[in-house]
Amino acid sequence: MKKYWISGLGLMLFSGAVAAEPLPVVSSFSILGDVVKQVGGERVAVVNLVGANQDSHAYHMTAADVKKIRASKLVLVNGLGLEKAEMMRAVKQSKVPYAEATAGIKPLAAPEGGGHGHDHGHDHDHGEFDPHVWTDPVLMQKYASNVAVALIKADPAGKDYYLKRLKDYSGELVKLDSYARSQFNAVPQAKRKVLTGHDSFAYMGKRYAVSFVSPQGVSSEAEPSAKQVAAIIRQVKQEGIRAIFAENIKDTRMVDKIAQETGSKVGGKLYSDALSSGAPANTYINMYRYNVRVLTDAMK
Repeated sequence: MKKYWISGLGLMLFSGAVAAEPLPVVSSFSILGDVVKQVGGERVAVVNLVGANQDSHAYHMTAADVKKIRASKLVLVNGLGLEKAEMMRAVKQSKVPYAEATAGIKPLAAPEGGGHGHDHGHDHDHGEFDPHVWTDPVLMQKYASNVAVALIKADPAGKDYYLKRLKDYSGELVKLDSYARSQFNAVPQAKRKVLTGHDSFAYMGKRYAVSFVSPQGVSSEAEPSAKQVAAIIRQVKQEGIRAIFAENIKDTRMVDKIAQETGSKVGGKLYSDALSSGAPANTYINMYRYNVRVLTDAMK
């Protein structure tokens, strides 16, 4: 960088206006991280603790993650029990301000009143609520708005910038809902049935009247019993479920076994709790469009 001295004044001027450093923000997982980028634009530098194609349910804190949290000016988490207790402890101990993207969103109850969130000796229990609100783009408008509120609080000078970007992004979410609705409505109600690896699409199911069946509960760590898998196989056969999907964050063996036993074919991979590192699901909107497209193709 060039330096210019003004003779006699001893003042140093730098060529080119240097913008303020972007706000360092830590997001708990990749889908939330993308929403922060969409709303925050160039004023934020986002680091995700759980990256693309990684499973939040199976994540364990590292010393490097604790450093990332402490170096940030704002931490954004999903809430509703998605983040493990160890992550929330590290966030609270860091004294860095944090906000929950799901604040004020009415959550769905976890299946069987949270029975699927059994701890199984892990430091994780989703408890009574289903945290996967991002499978409903209508609820994501409130989610994005919560992100904007948190950014404005951490960086008041950026208020107008954040609000303008929030407005633009909300418009994209409205278009996304209308796309999803038109695609699902083109599938007869009786065929809107899907089997996925774990129970992460309940909000999508509720919004667009799609029935999702899964051998696992809302946490991908909750292993189903042989009896549960047998019951699922019976259900797939009885109801004629044709759309069977693996997920990008999960081992596909169980879904493969169910497909094999029922004579159904696996329709591909859904992006449930994480973005992909490149195409086809590198942003939340791309992920959602991709999921809707492969789901509706498989149901027809």
